[in-house]
Amino acid sequence: MRSVVIHDPTLRDGQHAVRHQLGAVALRRYAEAADAARIPVVEVGHGNGLGASSLQVGQAAVSDDEMLSTVRQALRHSRMGVFMLPGWGTSDDLRRAIGHGADVVRIGVHATETSLAERHLEVLREAGAEAHCVLMMSHMASPDELAEHAAQAVGYGAQAVGIMDSAGHFLPADVTARIGAIAAAVDTPVIFHGHDNLGMAVANSVAAAEAGARIIDGCARGFGAGAGNTQLEVLVPVLERSGFTTGIDLYALLDAADLAERELMPAPPVTASMTIVSGLAGVFSGFKHRVLELSTRAGVDARDVFFELGRRQAIAGQEDLIVDVVAELSARRATT
Repeated sequence: MRSVVIHDPTLRDGQHAVRHQLGAVALRRYAEAADAARIPVVEVGHGNGLGASSLQVGQAAVSDDEMLSTVRQALRHSRMGVFMLPGWGTSDDLRRAIGHGADVVRIGVHATETSLAERHLEVLREAGAEAHCVLMMSHMASPDELAEHAAQAVGYGAQAVGIMDSAGHFLPADVTARIGAIAAAVDTPVIFHGHDNLGMAVANSVAAAEAGARIIDGCARGFGAGAGNTQLEVLVPVLERSGFTTGIDLYALLDAADLAERELMPAPPVTASMTIVSGLAGVFSGFKHRVLELSTRAGVDARDVFFELGRRQAIAGQEDLIVDVVAELSARRATT
């Protein structure tokens, strides 16, 4: 049996689905359930990571400090993970998270902008935390480019490196090519984080494991932006049937997923029309609410907005571009 380490960002990526409004009680309850299931790493925070609570991308219900301290106290077996995007979080945020007991810290950067992680990886190395780097919007780069940037991140001190299918755009063959190229280029564990816009997240995650990924992400009931993430309680038994061991207690994992559906989300994410379009267009799933809101107000087709954002290669953090695209499509519509 080959071993994979499961990371559970339900309490971080799931925040996108509820506009970052998970409270301390919900955080603690799910963290306790995930810990009982022996999930190796439980990630917590604002959906966009440390320091991201803001008017631009959404203010969290509770502060980073309260989120971290609440989850840290709930975990007896699992390690606590956090995520940070340079530009939202700072080195001081990293140090504060480590002071709260964060064991695993991920720095997320655009797939071809690894140099933005250098300073923060150095801070983590000096602080003694386990430092990871994830390349986001990875469909925008070729396998060779991703391998090059992954190796660069390892050179900066990343102890694990990998990719996020941020738009849920990949098919299994795409994942196999990219994870295989990265695994051949680095000697550290390789990470895969999937989204389910095209209904392929579990298949893509298994393809990643088969290609050499040793850290796989999944969320309870797929709780996450847009169509959601890889559904954790499906992923784990499928990996086990495929010849991988996770060390997770299946019954306790199912209990945690049931609790998440009852207490964290109005309803589990679904692969719906708009999330299919965002996946096809290669647009970050977290844009969904804003695209729908502005498109409805302007009387333009949200599908056209997604495909135009994809043509412009919009990435997370460029929410202002949605306003521009909607305005241009609205003006074009008025003249035809």
